[in-house]
Amino acid sequence: MARIAFIGLGNMGGGMAANLAKAGHDVRAFDLSADALAAAKAAGCLPIDSAVAAMDGVEAVVTMLPAGTHVERVYADAVFAAAPPSAILIDCSTIDVATARRVAEAAQAKGMMAVDAPVSGGIAAAKAGTLTFMVGGSEQAFRRAEPFLSAMGQAVIHAGGNGAGQAAKICNNMLLGATMIATCEAFVLAEKLGLKAQTFYDIASVSSGQSWSMTKYCPVPGVGPETPADHDYQGGFAAALMLKDLKLAMQAAQDAGAATPMGERAAELYTAFVGEGQPPVDFSGIIRTLR
Repeated sequence: MARIAFIGLGNMGGGMAANLAKAGHDVRAFDLSADALAAAKAAGCLPIDSAVAAMDGVEAVVTMLPAGTHVERVYADAVFAAAPPSAILIDCSTIDVATARRVAEAAQAKGMMAVDAPVSGGIAAAKAGTLTFMVGGSEQAFRRAEPFLSAMGQAVIHAGGNGAGQAAKICNNMLLGATMIATCEAFVLAEKLGLKAQTFYDIASVSSGQSWSMTKYCPVPGVGPETPADHDYQGGFAAALMLKDLKLAMQAAQDAGAATPMGERAAELYTAFVGEGQPPVDFSGIIRTLR
């Protein structure tokens, strides 16, 4: 088993680090939150008091951070300063493609291998070890990262060169954001037309309108499998994080000269939803505004 530095123990990172420890790895965990460090210790990780100290003798570095600026800072101040050159660098944050490529180029200049490996699945999947990883990097770097990612997920897919993982993630979440809004609209319209939510679900879930947002993450309480809708839209994937991903997608579309009218409208609606000042809720809670 390997010694791993894990930096970033938030809602996603905490469960991911715990699964690495459960797989028998020696996980050296760091986060700015004392509560997150305590939870990591209870899950079998070794809390470390700085990102630099966590790098001592590791074979792999996993980062799960809020934004590209945080990733670049941690890499510059800790990873490149203290990690062994032989360590595989795995960034699971969701960030912009340009930053992911810039970090990988900086790693290559130092003789190190790096992959971008953003995730899909949410908090429950992070805890259960059933995430999907979309990985960008060389074939050799992917092969080195794959065993560690497999300990945290059920699907590990090589998307292409550095930055391809981030590209896949933002395209996937743009699609998810738009389909969730369409699913919410359909349920609201069905309700106003006098159709029961369960009846509409029974029909649409086996018809051409079927989608993941309908059958796996239904935004209506008491319909379909258990989802955040059944818990007053708490837990799951925060609307603010969906908005972050949609903004990344819109920036990427602008840079690439791609037309994304549905993505743009989804970003506008989530901007309004997140800006309403209500407590943080799951992204499926946008059905409230449509009602």
